[in-house]
Amino acid sequence: MRGNKVRQGINNIVILTGAGVSAESGIDTFRSAGGLWEQHKVEDVATPEAFARDPDLVLRFYDMRRERIQQVEPNAAHYALARLDAAWSGNLLLVTQNVDDLHERAGTQRLLHMHGEHLNAWCSACDERHLWRGTLIDRPACPACGIAGQLRPDIVWFGEMPYRMDEIYHALNHADLFVSIGTSGAVYPAAGLVREARKKGIKTLELNLEPSHGASWFEESRHGPATELVPAWVEEMLGG
Repeated sequence: MRGNKVRQGINNIVILTGAGVSAESGIDTFRSAGGLWEQHKVEDVATPEAFARDPDLVLRFYDMRRERIQQVEPNAAHYALARLDAAWSGNLLLVTQNVDDLHERAGTQRLLHMHGEHLNAWCSACDERHLWRGTLIDRPACPACGIAGQLRPDIVWFGEMPYRMDEIYHALNHADLFVSIGTSGAVYPAAGLVREARKKGIKTLELNLEPSHGASWFEESRHGPATELVPAWVEEMLGG
């Protein structure tokens, strides 16, 4: 049963998480030194045009990412957010840019993946999505329509619209606090959520390894590893 502790006039919370939350679990970030964008150009693996031009390259890239996330475990930041989700009596929505399933495995339920999920495959023939843990490079048939070669990673690529934006903005419109955790502040529209929050007079907090591109928009920023910052913040919110 969720507790009824409300801190500092805060009842409704929207949390945005990014790659920095999963980095300490061993998931490579895209924008850090040595990250995925240094190993692979965006235009080669993360656009619809790349998939049309060289589907084998794109499918192999995401097959490797899908395999990797199944080899790692949630960390203290994931578990702390799951604890907050379970205990918070007000509205709470955790919006993640991450395409791994570590929030789910930690136990978070009020969760929305705005950039898709590695463990889903999307059929471009029938528009169905399926839980998918294997590879796509061998062009398997869709479990729903039976057509082979039409499954693609259920990932929002650059140039595509993130998922469920209406739900995100609805939650933000009714929030008292917006918290951004482990994000670069460089990918829109997620990076613009803090500006929307400030326009509406919503409290804003950044928890990040270092100042993000949008750090100046936050009323408060705390810097350090997510596995240290997030549990400490959750402890504050739940009153110890």
